[in-house]
Amino acid sequence: MDVDPQPGNASVVALFRRLTLGVYIIGVAAGSERDAFTASSVMQASYNPLVLCLAVNPEHAAYRLLRAGRSFTVSVLERGQLELARRFGTPAYAMDKMEGVVWRLGCRGAPILDAALGYFDCAVDTDIPAGDHRIVLGRVIDGKVLRPTGLPLPYADTNNMDNSAALFPASFESAG
Repeated sequence: MDVDPQPGNASVVALFRRLTLGVYIIGVAAGSERDAFTASSVMQASYNPLVLCLAVNPEHAAYRLLRAGRSFTVSVLERGQLELARRFGTPAYAMDKMEGVVWRLGCRGAPILDAALGYFDCAVDTDIPAGDHRIVLGRVIDGKVLRPTGLPLPYADTNNMDNSAALFPASFESAG
């Protein structure tokens, strides 16, 4: 269920919705445990070596596996896969998100969705605090385009599926 933005923050939300972000499923694993979650805060951080930057909430259930396993995969969602994004955006206690979804293991055991547009497999190099999230830098150790003619699912197409509009301040002055 989408939550309406806080009164007065519509212009702040509108501005942030214009950042060109995609929608991704982040796979994590530690030992035999696996999990995955929806994320939009993923970007390339370096060309040499190839490094991706991921922002993750440390309160997220999968963060424990990310820290322990020191790796993650990024499955790039395709336009039309909004329900898949919604499924993996569901809290872990609500359902087994991996059940019924076709996936395979990456180089270090993190799940990769077979239905993805493409994927990156990353080894964690750095994990630093950034406000209410952590910035995780992962060196890309593998990857592939799985659907060469597909188009990525833009974050703006999710509207407020993640209920993030309520997290934005009413104005930049109140952002402190």
